[in-house]
Amino acid sequence: MILHPGALALLVASVATAGLLLHAAGHGLVILRHWDLSSGSELQLRLERRTYLVSTLVGWVMAFELVSLFLYVFTADALAPLFRGAMCAAGSLRAAPGGYQVLVLKLAGAVLAGLWLLLDHADRQGFDYPLLRPKYAALLAVAPLLLAEAWLQLRFLTALRPQVITSCCGSLFGRSGAGLAGDLAGLPPRAAAAAFLAAAGAALLAAVALRRTGRGALPLALASALLLPAGLAAAIAWVSPYVYELPTHHCPFCLLQREYLGIGYPLYAALLGASVAGMGAGLLAPFRRIPSLAQAVPALQRRLAGAAAVLGAALLAIVAWAVLGSNLKG
Repeated sequence: MILHPGALALLVASVATAGLLLHAAGHGLVILRHWDLSSGSELQLRLERRTYLVSTLVGWVMAFELVSLFLYVFTADALAPLFRGAMCAAGSLRAAPGGYQVLVLKLAGAVLAGLWLLLDHADRQGFDYPLLRPKYAALLAVAPLLLAEAWLQLRFLTALRPQVITSCCGSLFGRSGAGLAGDLAGLPPRAAAAAFLAAAGAALLAAVALRRTGRGALPLALASALLLPAGLAAAIAWVSPYVYELPTHHCPFCLLQREYLGIGYPLYAALLGASVAGMGAGLLAPFRRIPSLAQAVPALQRRLAGAAAVLGAALLAIVAWAVLGSNLKG
């Protein structure tokens, strides 16, 4: 294993979060089976005392899951000089089995963690634990994915060896590259741009409408769900060549490097944040009918719509700056 600070941080955190998730999942099973707010039993009182603490611990786990996506990519990029053939995180993630699988799981985990945090925040606005059962049911559904991610990450990081010869990003994200990376790099740039701009425009309009009228949460959620894959595809097929000013270079990881001003970090953060905020507004829509959340949920949806609009506008501004400010034309 490579003893890099980022790799060690990811390993230690994954072990700790896995333990906390297993404990919280056990508590969630008891909640789903025995929770009864009208009961004054000893078990109910014990559950009420423990629920706030467990929810807080799970909240920290989910918050780290959001951060760990960027830490994982940052660490992979920092490890690239240790492998022959690697120029960025693209090569590091191919240096041992499972690197890209972990990245996909981390992306899915980050989205689900963000949505769970919104669900938990909404639950805390009610005086009668209105979303306790849905919240722990969601935790039980998400926990297996996060545990699988932690296990695969452990296997990947411990299997890394400096003497490995790996692939460069040019061969992985080239039009002749095999697999999903090559397919994304081979997408027609105009089609990728059109799909992204359509999804971003629809999400932005829906967010503004929800912010002003309080209606349209579900269209916003749908547009935001489409925005994430459309944005990632556009970053590879359309935006990257303009940043590098090289029409054959489609690597989404080189965007994180200093020579390109680390434009990838704000771009991906805005994309993920806008998508999660928009989907979260739709996720909370069914809970407006709960009496204890009748005022809190609409207010929270408006705030999420505002966040989605701001982050969506920032995303479009970053993309416009990268494309229009490039010396690459066409």
